[in-house]
Amino acid sequence: MIRPKLSLRRPLAILGAAIVGLTGVVAVAAPASAHRTTISATAECDRLTGERVITWKVVNSEANKDATIQKVTTDPGTPVTSLVEGVKEAQPLQGLIVPMGSYKLATQRVPGNTTKAHLQVYAEWIKEDKVTANHTADGDINLAADKSCTPAPKCVDVNKATFSHTFDGPKGTATVKLNGDLPLCGDGKQYFTLVSYFAPRPQFATPQYVYGTPDSDFVSAAQTEITLNVEIPDCHTQVDLIWGDKDQVIGEIVDGGKRYDNKKLGSPGAPGNRSKGPQGWYNGGSKSCVTPASTFASKCDGSVAVSLSNDGKISKYAVEFEVRGENGFTKKVSVAPGKADTSIVVPAADAGKVEVLVDGKVIENGSYSWARPEDCPLPAVTTKADCKEFALTVTNPEGGLPVKTTFTYGDKTETRTVAAGASETVTFKAGKDKTAIVALPDMDLELEAIYTPEGNCGGSGGGGSDEPGLPVTGAAAGGIAAGAIALLIAGAVLFVIARRRRVTFTA
Repeated sequence: MIRPKLSLRRPLAILGAAIVGLTGVVAVAAPASAHRTTISATAECDRLTGERVITWKVVNSEANKDATIQKVTTDPGTPVTSLVEGVKEAQPLQGLIVPMGSYKLATQRVPGNTTKAHLQVYAEWIKEDKVTANHTADGDINLAADKSCTPAPKCVDVNKATFSHTFDGPKGTATVKLNGDLPLCGDGKQYFTLVSYFAPRPQFATPQYVYGTPDSDFVSAAQTEITLNVEIPDCHTQVDLIWGDKDQVIGEIVDGGKRYDNKKLGSPGAPGNRSKGPQGWYNGGSKSCVTPASTFASKCDGSVAVSLSNDGKISKYAVEFEVRGENGFTKKVSVAPGKADTSIVVPAADAGKVEVLVDGKVIENGSYSWARPEDCPLPAVTTKADCKEFALTVTNPEGGLPVKTTFTYGDKTETRTVAAGASETVTFKAGKDKTAIVALPDMDLELEAIYTPEGNCGGSGGGGSDEPGLPVTGAAAGGIAAGAIALLIAGAVLFVIARRRRVTFTA
């Protein structure tokens, strides 16, 4: 039996080749695995454009070799660029060299509503025109945690603008100012109006009427603050600062009618709450918005005619007048604004004192007492005298008051009350007295009549003659009467100048 001869040369040769082969693999793979790029990122919002700006940081971990970026893939697919020394404009990241042991910063702009971004970079390490290594790196950034990036506004939309205001109701002034530093956009305008009213009371009450002309102006891109002024009535008033132009003004605020509600600036609801400041409404005033007035006219019959008026700049409401006289006389009448009433006449029996009241108070210049008008016709006195009698007659014109008259001749006195439109005659027996007195005490007037009978009454010239003459009659008596009337008129004039001066005329 022939045994083969064992030898170790072949197994050793195979093992040696394997070791050499493995050594070669390690020599090729080890440098490749050491060459890496890493990516990190930060982001910020560009308020001018409303874009997010991502800054990618691509790091070359190889300390001895530069890496060349051969391919760039992005999501979103917007350009990624980097600044290159000596070049003004940024260059695409793809094709750039990342220095050994350093990094390259690259910028990518993405839409403002982007929630995440991804960057993939394929890099190669080249030596003597041969690729000695390569690596693909991925980087991500989450943008969802941040709010959406929107452009910073350059103006304020008129429908979103807010304002601030001042308000002085008693003075009728207000200001409105646009909030912030930005103007209104485009041709946008926001109007505001200040308006004042007549009011029936110093608290809110109806009806109310616009006083004067409301003041209206607008805030715009060119005008960010306005001042408003209105005239305030000299009486109870309401003043409102409202949102809108003059078309929003309510001409008459009546019971159950329109109201401004939240249109008033400073209100709790829209649109008035879009302006911050004091409440833009005021109620006040110290007196009523009426002009009550009265005038009086005495009549010859002793009555007083009362004229009531409610006519003036602030007369916007009816006035309830009350006219009072003596002896319980009272009458009420309502006078509309701008009107007058002349229907009230206080009878003579009640006209000693007349008062005009509104709301229970006597108005200014509202008290009066009857006084005889200067143009009232005076009573006429006529006489008739003969040798036996001396007759005195007082005639009171129609339309006047009854006249108390006292006739005195010698030691005889008679008193009569002469009604209007009537006459009273008193006849005395002719005596030695040459004068008689006719007194009108209500008028503070006395008339002195001289007894002068026509003819010769026994030569004595008076009624005391034993042989009295013939009575004076006919035309002569008429002439005496006419003279008496003339003297009475003269006496009336003297009465005005010097009361109770005695006027003498011949009968």
